[in-house]
Amino acid sequence: EGKPQKVTVEDSMSMVHASVGRNAPASPHLLSEPAIVSRLARATLPESKTSWERFGNDYASLRDKIAETLPAFKGFNQRIEEPGGFYLGNAAAERRWQVEGGKARFTVMPMPVLKLPDGALRLMTMRSHDQYNTTIYGLDDRYRGIYGERRVVFLNPLDIESRGLVAGDRIDLIRNGEDGVERVAENFKVVEYDIPKGCAGAYFPETNVLVPLSSFADKSQTPLSKFIPVTLRKR
Repeated sequence: EGKPQKVTVEDSMSMVHASVGRNAPASPHLLSEPAIVSRLARATLPESKTSWERFGNDYASLRDKIAETLPAFKGFNQRIEEPGGFYLGNAAAERRWQVEGGKARFTVMPMPVLKLPDGALRLMTMRSHDQYNTTIYGLDDRYRGIYGERRVVFLNPLDIESRGLVAGDRIDLIRNGEDGVERVAENFKVVEYDIPKGCAGAYFPETNVLVPLSSFADKSQTPLSKFIPVTLRKR
């Protein structure tokens, strides 16, 4: 509704602070994430008495509800006005194990048996240095020596050679799904990298097209974005 809003961010040091956009919207029709989610909620639950529209129009009201729900966020809206934000706390970092017995518990999980079609690679999706979740701030990834671009695929030198490719070639990433649908992420540059043979890496959301809705973990229900069977096609 044209009203200035603040979002909140927790950094790596468990500090929560407010963030305000600096750039003008790319379009007058561009919706914020809270606005999109609140509209989805209203469309899904049209008879709900919850004021979903308010959450999309006034982020402070959403923080008030978070404060009512989670004790650690009491006084949320007031605390983000403090210089530098406020410390949320990290029990594990402070060696406070909030479990029965007061000690950390480690669980050994069996490794899944992951089979690939012949000639396929295991593609993992990841973020760049200049990225926060799906928000892309720049085209560089200084951690991996990538500058000015994002449509790159990291490959083991042996996998590059065995497929008749060289660093710098342009390829398409192809996934032939169990549903019979061929999914293609187009025009990625081959980058030689210290990655295990048989594996590949690329940034999301550029590679999200390769993950169908039916591809998710058995227990967590999260997308299988770290194990995408792909083949390479030279352009």
